[in-house]
Amino acid sequence: MLPRHGIVLEFSLIGGDFDSAGEASSKIKRTLQQLGVRPEIIRRIAISAYEAEMNVIIHAYRGVIRAEIFSDRTELCVEDEGPGIRDVDLAMQEGYSTAPDHIREMGFGAGMGLPNMARCTDTLDIQTTPGIGTKLSMIINH
Repeated sequence: MLPRHGIVLEFSLIGGDFDSAGEASSKIKRTLQQLGVRPEIIRRIAISAYEAEMNVIIHAYRGVIRAEIFSDRTELCVEDEGPGIRDVDLAMQEGYSTAPDHIREMGFGAGMGLPNMARCTDTLDIQTTPGIGTKLSMIINH
């Protein structure tokens, strides 16, 4: 049973640190499993967290991912210091990516991050300032 006040998990992310890529989202997923959250909900949260985590690692200098797990929902907040998103509407299109070639050669940067987050969340809010950074707020209802 999840506590009403929620459980908070927070992880620092470093841009370009592909060795640690996926660790934060894996720890969030593991915690959700231990708490007995339904597998289909865990899948949506894990995908959203992973995509957001990878966007920070691929595009930003640094960032933080925070998961607040409540009995009825999980809230994910990801804030980064980076280039920001110049055109959110364009970035929401499947396949659009600003990832450089060396990132794509590693198998990342396919342009599915934001579309996957939108598909897996009940609420997605994007606040971005070019040259400053981006804040993503996501809610996934249980």
